[in-house]
Amino acid sequence: MSMDDAHLIIPPEYAPFLEDLKERIRTAQLRAAVSVNRELVLLYWSIGKRILAAQETQGWGANVIDRLSTDLRSEFSKMAGFSSRNLWRMRAFAQAYDGEILPQAVAEIPWGHNVILLEKSKNVEERLWYARQTVEYGWSRNVLTHHISTQLHAREGKAVTNFERTLPPPQSDLARQITKDPYNFEFLTLQKDAEERALEKGLITHIQRFLLELGTGFAFVGSQYPLEVGGEDFFIDLLFYHLKLRCYVVIELKTGKFKPEYAGKMNFYLAAVDDLLRHPDDAPSIGLILCKEKKQIVVEYSLRNTATPIGVAGYRITETLPDTLKASLPTIEEIEQELSGIPDHE
Repeated sequence: MSMDDAHLIIPPEYAPFLEDLKERIRTAQLRAAVSVNRELVLLYWSIGKRILAAQETQGWGANVIDRLSTDLRSEFSKMAGFSSRNLWRMRAFAQAYDGEILPQAVAEIPWGHNVILLEKSKNVEERLWYARQTVEYGWSRNVLTHHISTQLHAREGKAVTNFERTLPPPQSDLARQITKDPYNFEFLTLQKDAEERALEKGLITHIQRFLLELGTGFAFVGSQYPLEVGGEDFFIDLLFYHLKLRCYVVIELKTGKFKPEYAGKMNFYLAAVDDLLRHPDDAPSIGLILCKEKKQIVVEYSLRNTATPIGVAGYRITETLPDTLKASLPTIEEIEQELSGIPDHE
């Protein structure tokens, strides 16, 4: 017996507890051939519940969890997942979903995704929302982490729109869901007074991250997309096609505050796209105006009597200091030199 074993006192209830877990694991292994992921997640939830119950009734501490990890890994050497750290995760998992039945969406996503939800989201409703979205759209762990970090659940469907009035119910509900407010473009670094073309160029340069932020279903058609109307040329900032909505999505970028005339211009673009580009089987085109700032009441009045479906949302970017201001700021070396002349306090 090692010194570590000599100092660890195993309670009498431990042996039957260990045998019970072994049997549960063996049973789950047999069923795993049919549904590997679901059975594994349910197994981990079951183990977590058993650990919670044992700790509550027997007062077991961390040492018993460490010993449990050692024994389970010894018995199931070819099966990963029984580290002490993962057993504690199972405990937290069971504590997070303490009902009689594990929510379906949670059971259907991989364990690694569930770990991210446990560590990144502290609210049950939020976790369930992200779990359902993961099931529906097949998000990877990196995509899930990104959406949690940008608080997607609090932004989705929040743009001010007239979709309910201008689109039929199934289309209007789905169209609203594809909007956000604000959009997160913090992968861009622009000066505070950057113009629309600089914003547009930045989004196109980072098109993959832009599409990730827009959401599933957006297919990029073009930037500064030309339309000829009445012998004149007009250019749409960004044109997309949404595969699920089966319609064109016109996006106009504004680096300032929303103005009522923007809705009139978008109405013109949508009419032109519907006439020149829309296929007979396509749904009505949708417009989305993205502004740095907006006042909701101004947007609502601007869209109230507009017959085409338009949404207005804000966006966030990372702003850089203008070069002129940068030049006036002291460098790190100058700050250090200045500080070096300050006497130390006794």
